[in-house]
Amino acid sequence: MNRLTHARVWSAIDALARRYGLSVSGLAKQAGLDPTAFNKSKRVTSEGRPRWPTTESIAKVLSATGASFDDFTALVTAEPRRRNPAQPIPLIGMTQAGGGGFFDDGGFPVGGGWDQIRFPRVDDDNAYALEVTGDSMAPLYRDGDVLIVSPNAAPRKGDRVVLRTLDGEVMAKVLVRRTAKTVELASLNPAHTNLVFPVDRIDWIARIIWASQ
Repeated sequence: MNRLTHARVWSAIDALARRYGLSVSGLAKQAGLDPTAFNKSKRVTSEGRPRWPTTESIAKVLSATGASFDDFTALVTAEPRRRNPAQPIPLIGMTQAGGGGFFDDGGFPVGGGWDQIRFPRVDDDNAYALEVTGDSMAPLYRDGDVLIVSPNAAPRKGDRVVLRTLDGEVMAKVLVRRTAKTVELASLNPAHTNLVFPVDRIDWIARIIWASQ
């Protein structure tokens, strides 16, 4: 019998979200929880120790989806799912990303209006691709470049990230500093000064894990 582990319990929550056509943030929201409750960044403490989902949160998820505890147990004991090599992932233009209907409140892709590309070696089932339009991100990213974004990968200092403001502005920057109240970002163009955004102006922020250049 497979051993109950931290990774398997979280993998079961991921699988349950996929079963009902939801992102993990969408699953949490449907269960009446904070939309970020199941994000990858919430699965470990700031000290790096594993953080387990509470029995209450699991019970709320089962109630919201109609899944049974036996269903959940079967997912816990199943082998973790990996994205197959060269499996299609969603693709959208950077300009389109500023509009509505493509992302949920947690910055996860939703809806059926996406084009697709094939890309290997992505373990995040919520990963998606953004196509750069125009030259606003030059010289690092140019028109037509494709950025692979992982909304489940917690951004850290020095990471390249995509940020969407509540006004619908989408930009690619470098994460300089993140506090409880603000996020400081460096431009990909060294001629531009750093930007500081209040947290309440940010819709979502996600890590860039690969770029075609």
